[in-house]
Amino acid sequence: MKTEGGFTLLEVMVALAVFALLSAAVLSASDYVLRQTGSLQQRVFAAWLADNRLTELRLQAAPGAGRQQWLERFDGREWHLSQTLSPVVDQRLMQVELEVRLGSDPQPLHRLTGWLPVARHEVEP
Repeated sequence: MKTEGGFTLLEVMVALAVFALLSAAVLSASDYVLRQTGSLQQRVFAAWLADNRLTELRLQAAPGAGRQQWLERFDGREWHLSQTLSPVVDQRLMQVELEVRLGSDPQPLHRLTGWLPVARHEVEP
């Protein structure tokens, strides 16, 4: 009696079902990774913009207290930045609160709090 080697139709169908389930899981995982990567990139850019603004403020002469908002184009997109400068208990310092939003999104992607010296003192040699 001669036996033929190979898969039965049932075995092929089970293998295809397992392959389909694995493919769906991989597709779902890759979609999640792509969304997270885009979100991470936006948060990194928002942090860069806030850090850059704080550095610019530190390089300026002592700015006055108040709130400012402006648009900045970066990475081909519009970013909304807002800053609030307010005095603190130590009169030598000014508190800076920065928020960065992408486009018209009401939720900030990044918040940063820093301090600026109110008066700069030159060091004598």
